[in-house]
Amino acid sequence: MNLFDVYPLFDINIVKGNGCHVYDDKGIEYIDLYGGHAVISVGHAHPKYVKAISEQVAKLGFYSNSVINTLQRDLAEKLGKACGYDDYSLFLVNSGAEANENALKLASFHNGRKKVLSFKKSFHGRTSAAVKVTDIPKYVAPVNEGLEVVFVELNDIEAVRSELRKGDFSSVIIEGIQGIGGIQMPSAQFMKDLREVCTETKTVLILDEIQSGYGRSGKFFAHQHFGIKADIITVAKGIANGFPMSGVLISPEFTPVYGQLGTTFGGNHLGCAAAIAVLDIMTEEKLVENAAKVGDFLIAELKKIDGIKEVRGTGLMIGLEFENPIKEIRTKLLFEQKVFTGVAGLNTIRLLPPLCLTMDDAKEFLTRLKKCL
Repeated sequence: MNLFDVYPLFDINIVKGNGCHVYDDKGIEYIDLYGGHAVISVGHAHPKYVKAISEQVAKLGFYSNSVINTLQRDLAEKLGKACGYDDYSLFLVNSGAEANENALKLASFHNGRKKVLSFKKSFHGRTSAAVKVTDIPKYVAPVNEGLEVVFVELNDIEAVRSELRKGDFSSVIIEGIQGIGGIQMPSAQFMKDLREVCTETKTVLILDEIQSGYGRSGKFFAHQHFGIKADIITVAKGIANGFPMSGVLISPEFTPVYGQLGTTFGGNHLGCAAAIAVLDIMTEEKLVENAAKVGDFLIAELKKIDGIKEVRGTGLMIGLEFENPIKEIRTKLLFEQKVFTGVAGLNTIRLLPPLCLTMDDAKEFLTRLKKCL
């Protein structure tokens, strides 16, 4: 059997990781400024993370959600304290798309409405409803076309008000910071006004913090830079440092009903052990604060480099936009300078390193980047 060929691949076989560095099968070391799509939060092969997973799988890796799993309760308590939403409820699933599917479904259950408002350049996943609220039409198959979605420009509050005041929208879904859209930041005033109009029209506000959350922006959630609260928050990627896991944080305004949501693998024992270890490491090593500090340094230094049209983002979620396509620069970074980075569109490089990125590694990246320009 062959693999279904949907991924364009670099001819590099990564076999080992340590902190913010990865190694290929030839022993070549790379600086990881991409974290496997913002997934690696506490660093590759962190000893405490490895120990937690190893000890848990030796006892019990999985059992059904039909019995008590105290690890789920421990995770919910730790996450609530870490993120400031300790009065919310947690529903655990397996991927970012699955978290968004459940968020959209729960919102519709809550107010009985069907339509969803999303934003241009957004990305929320590739499955059923999640792909329909993603502004990439080529990802939408005919079977996905049933959900009615309206897309408006990010930061256009008048367009949002015009739509929501029609009274038939179940939810608004928005990324804390647009990732695949090129590290596009909503304005503080827009987010405050968005919260206000959602409350006014009884529209559920869903914050997709799958890429921008879990400390990446220099706060636990990117929307916390704007002083607002969401009705539902979705998390994934950094939640378990590479173990497949995600979650939906749900306001106390929502009443759970048996059978309303469900999952086989979500919240399994091994995943919970991984996620608890991540939160413990983030707290002990002050990784949210580190993301803010190192991110501020990187952004300030990147803005001094000639040839970069615009630097966007906050914390360790950074976009570098160039006047021309960045394929050559990114190729040089990877194959000549041994640095992994991401991409958004044709002209933007994305930086999404582990939150433990050191100042020394940040400075080394800057040195290597300048050699490619």
